[in-house]
Amino acid sequence: MFRLEKPAGQQKPGRSGGLPKMASVGDFNVLSSSIPATKVELSVSCRNLLDRDTFSKSDPICVLYTQAIGNKEWREFGRTEVIDNTLNPDFVRKFIMDYFFEERENLRFDFYDVDSKSPNLSKHDFLGQMFCTLGEIVGSQGSRLEKPIVGIPGKKCGTVIVTAEELGCCRDSVLMQFCANKLDKKDFFGKSDPFLVFHRSNEDGSFTICHKTEVVKNTLNPVWQAFKISVRALCNGDYDRTIKVEVYDWDRDGSHDFIGEFTTSYRELSRGQSQFNVYEVINPKKKGKKKKYVNSGTVTLLSFLIETEVSFLDYIKGGTQINFTVAIDFTASNGNPSQPTSLHYMNPYQLNAYGMALRAVGEIIQDYDSDKMFPALGFGARLPPDGRVSHEFALNGNPQNPYCHGIDGVMEAYYRSLKSVQLYGPTNFAPVINHVARYAASVKDGSQYFVLLIITDGVISDMAQTKESIVNASKLPMSIIIVGVGPAEFDAMEELDGDVVRISSRGRFAERDIVQFVPFRDYIDRSGNHVLSMARLAKDVLAEIPEQFLSYMRVRGIKPSPAPPPYTPPIHVLQTQI
Repeated sequence: MFRLEKPAGQQKPGRSGGLPKMASVGDFNVLSSSIPATKVELSVSCRNLLDRDTFSKSDPICVLYTQAIGNKEWREFGRTEVIDNTLNPDFVRKFIMDYFFEERENLRFDFYDVDSKSPNLSKHDFLGQMFCTLGEIVGSQGSRLEKPIVGIPGKKCGTVIVTAEELGCCRDSVLMQFCANKLDKKDFFGKSDPFLVFHRSNEDGSFTICHKTEVVKNTLNPVWQAFKISVRALCNGDYDRTIKVEVYDWDRDGSHDFIGEFTTSYRELSRGQSQFNVYEVINPKKKGKKKKYVNSGTVTLLSFLIETEVSFLDYIKGGTQINFTVAIDFTASNGNPSQPTSLHYMNPYQLNAYGMALRAVGEIIQDYDSDKMFPALGFGARLPPDGRVSHEFALNGNPQNPYCHGIDGVMEAYYRSLKSVQLYGPTNFAPVINHVARYAASVKDGSQYFVLLIITDGVISDMAQTKESIVNASKLPMSIIIVGVGPAEFDAMEELDGDVVRISSRGRFAERDIVQFVPFRDYIDRSGNHVLSMARLAKDVLAEIPEQFLSYMRVRGIKPSPAPPPYTPPIHVLQTQI
């Protein structure tokens, strides 16, 4: 029997996000990055593997590795079962992974012909490997990626097919309502002011706060308003995970009095209103002290309704393409590109800030664009031969076709432009925003979504026109990312971001928030590790894109297209050894 060192789909150590493991009642913040955007299940099949066995066919296994961001070290994530005597395995055991749009997750699939029961892979014959990113799989048509297996020089090693399926529980939300009866009286002059606090349990036995109800004033029999919470936030998709509910009496000074608590689970709650969902509220201290103590009241579930929401991945799987355009600031304030002090300095040994921002964002977005052709624009330069100033020129020198092939093509065109144009000014954003908006305005059916990355060093010169362009663009399928490089003050950019105050122009407000601004200096790793700086930047600037994308689709009532029919591999008679 082949023993697995680690079951497939076992999760990586928890990603600590916004919240500490134990949050006090007062400091609850809406959960953000602490919960994965979703979970996907990867299925692996191979065709025409190498035959390493003399008297029979190979007995293949697939081993999946993920790569750490900082030191690039590969770590084993999981293994499939071994399938006897086949060169065309369809592995049954799946890999379940956390999926974050804003992170680049490098994957490596290694294939071996298993010759003994040893879990040590060096004891088995290597059949080849395949490298890709999780985004590449998800972004492929129908979320199905087919690639050649490589790694053995001079040999055809066959092909691998990896299919990603979003796990359903991740996009369910529940609408619940609770009431309570005969809660303990905690206030000297009036009755209690009760509220509930929900916690989900973690793998290590600690609890994380995930919802707090409103306070109902002066009653021992409160009825709280119905509230909506994602199943992910409530129990991380594990229906049997403990959910702890605490009942408090609200006090103005923040020292809320503990009334009692009870535990339940998603599975219990899903039974809906019934005798199973009436809970005794227990105060352990009182229970320990008083022999006659029964409870501190009861809490009853009044209703439980499951709602399934369409997700970002539903649209991607249905064929929606993300079109990526980059616009680079060529104004004189960047400094002479031949000087090391310039933000555009072409250092032969490392990327400048523009190059880092471009690669960080572009390498993730390119997985969702099937033709990998990206328009690359510049603004604020004097162009040859006549020295006219342009705020919307093609980096590749071809205004009729500003497309570059892949992020490498964009980088090449950027470096070429630096040698041919003269940095000038002023810093005008409106022309490049309007350029992308013209394309976005022609495709409003949900089949395409446009992301414009503007990288700039400074203070914007056409604020009024830019605001107007953003307000107009907020009705279109597009988002704008602005990365500020260099030491300038970027106060004006914060205004464009619209997170605090919705952006407006001449009395018209933006229909939705489509701009995300970040200063690159906030992400620079102190130890000089540029890989970490780029990963941090990408995580922050791209995290809002799926929600901005969904807000456009929701406002327009656009549903995802049906995904292409799933891949059904040819049927083989297989002997499976688990």
